[in-house]
Amino acid sequence: MAGGWSRDGAVQDQIDASVEDEVQRARSQLAMGESAVHCEECDCAIPEARRKAIPGVRLCVECQSALEKQETSSRGINRRGSKDSQLR
Repeated sequence: MAGGWSRDGAVQDQIDASVEDEVQRARSQLAMGESAVHCEECDCAIPEARRKAIPGVRLCVECQSALEKQETSSRGINRRGSKDSQLR
């Protein structure tokens, strides 16, 4: 479906590019290498099961959860094309 000056498939190309950007961002944040024995933030011991499940882990579950919550709240959602943003 063409809309105005855009070519067919332009919206899907934009969606695909956004998804690819997020995948690359997530991959860049994955830890690599040997897991830490103690959390880098609070110095608590990281359980062996967590170290085996996530190679390269550096934070305990509590500190990782806090970090992810902080990152989620600080990152905005691009709503330029959203109908919700047009209603506000």
